[in-house]
Amino acid sequence: MITLDQYIAQHTTEQDALLAELEHQTHLRVLNPRMISGHIQGKLLEMLVRMIRPKRILEIGTFTGYSALCMAAGLDSDGAIDTCEVDDELEDMIQSFFDRSEHGSKIHLHIGSALDSVPALGQVYDLVFVDGDKREYSAYYNMLFDHNLVKSGSWILADNILWYGKVVEAVAKGDKQTQAIIEFNDMVMADPRVENVILPIRDGINIIRVK
Repeated sequence: MITLDQYIAQHTTEQDALLAELEHQTHLRVLNPRMISGHIQGKLLEMLVRMIRPKRILEIGTFTGYSALCMAAGLDSDGAIDTCEVDDELEDMIQSFFDRSEHGSKIHLHIGSALDSVPALGQVYDLVFVDGDKREYSAYYNMLFDHNLVKSGSWILADNILWYGKVVEAVAKGDKQTQAIIEFNDMVMADPRVENVILPIRDGINIIRVK
């Protein structure tokens, strides 16, 4: 008897060999490897990129680069991804996999806080994938609008939006990450500039469209 998750994995197009290697290396070499997007979410990101057909993508929170590679696979040849990672110790690993990918030339890695570096890039993004520090989700969101980094028709995907189910539980004292996710979700719901839907895939993705 297989689990539902196993069934889903067996009936979803396989990840390619480079992604499989990256997932394996992440579990061997990196703390908290569960943060990697992985097979199912990665394929969803690729499919969403193919459907939306953005020219410019921003990713906040590269981790080891799995999600960036998945989005790059769905991106047209003239598209580009800016991806930001605050942990400089991951830079060499991330870049090595980007360099080995046929889609790696579409990806530009920026090391440092997205709140500091992204406004200086001077770009407007068709798609933004938010997967950085959960305590800063509201700050990322405000940055996108305050600096005109998104426009009408842009899409924002916010990951880990259900936070292991903690969003519907009493928040423990000092649990700043859960409180920040709840505040972010409430802020999106109250924002007349957007419409959204939460998909309960993995740890939840909030799909937000700028009106």
